[in-house]
Amino acid sequence: MAGFVTRFAPSPTGPLHLGHAYSAILGHDMARAAGGQFLLRMEDTDLQRSKPEWKAAIIADLKWLGLTWDGPILEQSAHIPTYAARLETLAARDLLYPCSCTRGDIRAALSAPQEGVAHQVYPGTCRHRPMSSRQPGDALRLDLAKALAVLDPARLTYLETGPAHVGLHQIDPEAAQRSIGDIVLHRKDEDIVAYFLASAFDDADQGISHVIRGEDLFEFTAIQVILQHLLGLPTPIYHHHRLIRDEEGKRLAKRDDARALSKYRAEGATPADIRRILGL
Repeated sequence: MAGFVTRFAPSPTGPLHLGHAYSAILGHDMARAAGGQFLLRMEDTDLQRSKPEWKAAIIADLKWLGLTWDGPILEQSAHIPTYAARLETLAARDLLYPCSCTRGDIRAALSAPQEGVAHQVYPGTCRHRPMSSRQPGDALRLDLAKALAVLDPARLTYLETGPAHVGLHQIDPEAAQRSIGDIVLHRKDEDIVAYFLASAFDDADQGISHVIRGEDLFEFTAIQVILQHLLGLPTPIYHHHRLIRDEEGKRLAKRDDARALSKYRAEGATPADIRRILGL
């Protein structure tokens, strides 16, 4: 398959666990089997929680697994001003508005979605505000209704190859407004950009043809596709894979240190053992 380019994009806020290993190995193996490229990206836009020691640990774990990547590692923290500047195209089209709602709510909205945590659709409290009223502490939200009104709904599609959702998906604008709402894209005073916005820019800039990630992010794909169309970016093919779960059926998280790859390594496990545990 010519032109196959994918990426593994962890957040350096904790150790890699078995779920991360599954996603990284799967993406790496799919890229190599296709004669394509496998890239490594650090999604470290959360400057408070991202730590250099976690970046180093992630790299060490991936090398131990026998994974190799093509080209330099992209660190999103180095590009935050660029992401923010590229948002100005949306502001110029009157598709953004300033929001002064609570800092905690906005920080949560900027983070990657988590399985089992309901997405709170913003009620539109600040939607009436023009960009000229923006204050230093305000965030920027996308006016989703205005954004969808300038897009051709027939073109809001993406191809999914993951086993649970395989096929061509059409985004329903009305459903998107009910389930997504006016998302936060940037908070200037903390210099944070939304996870999904930075990811959309980087996927385009790095020529990502296939996004391979856990099925807990499937519902989140719609807003990325909408942003891609608004910003004139290409839409990759998506592959949402199964999740690695604990004995109670919960998705593994970074708090699950007992399943951190570093502990398996310390106990004498080999990369082949990890592949066997993961069914790979």
